[in-house]
Amino acid sequence: MEQNFERLMYATRWIMAPIYLGLSLVLVILALKFFQEVIHVFPVIFAMKEVDLILVALTLIDLALVGGLIVMVMFSGYENFVSKLDIDEKAEKLNWLGQLDSNSLKSKVAASIVAISSIHLLKVFMGLNDIDNEKIMWHVIIHLTFVISAFMMGYLDKITKHS
Repeated sequence: MEQNFERLMYATRWIMAPIYLGLSLVLVILALKFFQEVIHVFPVIFAMKEVDLILVALTLIDLALVGGLIVMVMFSGYENFVSKLDIDEKAEKLNWLGQLDSNSLKSKVAASIVAISSIHLLKVFMGLNDIDNEKIMWHVIIHLTFVISAFMMGYLDKITKHS
């Protein structure tokens, strides 16, 4: 009885597989949004102010970082919690695949969130005319919370590895 229960529990990890597949759909949506932004820029590119062009570029970088974060979570999560990816030796393989454990993945996700938050904060600072000081303060506080959280997670991970 116990052995059957444990097999069933172990098999439930496959419930995560459709979730990781669903992340690939989010990746498709992000790609569509990325190219929508690019297409919107072309007709007005010569009339745009430099600041507006930089804001568009930051938005595109933001989307690319989120896309990379999704890929990292999708593949690492699948490998760590569901099953190893059987990729042909001759096929192109991501060099970090199979090397990120759950702690490394958390650190990478935290670092990505800090980078995404940094870009968002930079966009806020570039559009200072459109936002009041209280909202800027809250953006900075939220960003610093992400930075401190990422630092603390990395520090705690370092402490536990040396113990």
